[in-house]
Amino acid sequence: MKRFAFKKVYLFFSSLFIFILHMPFVFAKTKTAVGFFDNNASVHPIVAKDSPLVNNINVPAEEMNLYDSLRLGSLGLARQAFDYAMKGFSVMKAVGEISNDHIISIIDFSKPSSEKRLFVIDLANYKLLFNTYVAHGMQSGKEFAKQFSNRPESNKSSLGFYETQGTYIGGNGYSLKLNGMEKGINDNANRRAIVIHGAEYVDESFIHSQGYLGRSWGCPALPQRLHKAIIDVIKNGTCLFIFSPDQNYLSHSRILNRPQGPMMAYK
Repeated sequence: MKRFAFKKVYLFFSSLFIFILHMPFVFAKTKTAVGFFDNNASVHPIVAKDSPLVNNINVPAEEMNLYDSLRLGSLGLARQAFDYAMKGFSVMKAVGEISNDHIISIIDFSKPSSEKRLFVIDLANYKLLFNTYVAHGMQSGKEFAKQFSNRPESNKSSLGFYETQGTYIGGNGYSLKLNGMEKGINDNANRRAIVIHGAEYVDESFIHSQGYLGRSWGCPALPQRLHKAIIDVIKNGTCLFIFSPDQNYLSHSRILNRPQGPMMAYK
């Protein structure tokens, strides 16, 4: 009986010792499988190491993965446009330049005006709210916007990051003021009266007749049937990013090329 009791005690402590040895591996596997969680406990995959912005700025993983989860690529939004938008959004948020960080709007001028190139995204609820047409300036190009300017009376579009402001009723009806956030690139937006408004020439009938939308004097004009609803969603302190793979802009943007460091100014 004593030998049997001793054997049971020996087996118990041997099993306990083996279990303790395996504990670190159990927890390591559990941690790897969990990933990232939002407030609703839904899982977001970890950002891939080869993502172009992973090593440049701390963009939340769930925001980076919106591109895939909302299938923005299949809708025509360039990955480069989205990545730059989220990087600049994070910079503006970090330095307190936007008061409403739930919404971001991206205009992708790498696409022709015959394609829906405005994307309004609800970052708080992970939803694509609007995807529609948007016009560019008449001197920026016909089908594609290729030339850009910050100069008054240039009738060209300006690239870069904007903060949306308040609304007003003007010559183009219900309109939204924009504050250009990039010195020398779009900071003349108010002086140039660059605003978001509706326009009859932003319509598929124009695309069918001439192959591209009508053009503005530099404003990102929207379809008449949607502009009020869009303006009401993005007004009062949200981020708007107008993108083009224009090397002059990409190399001179103080927001996109902001050095790393807490609260470092970019102006």
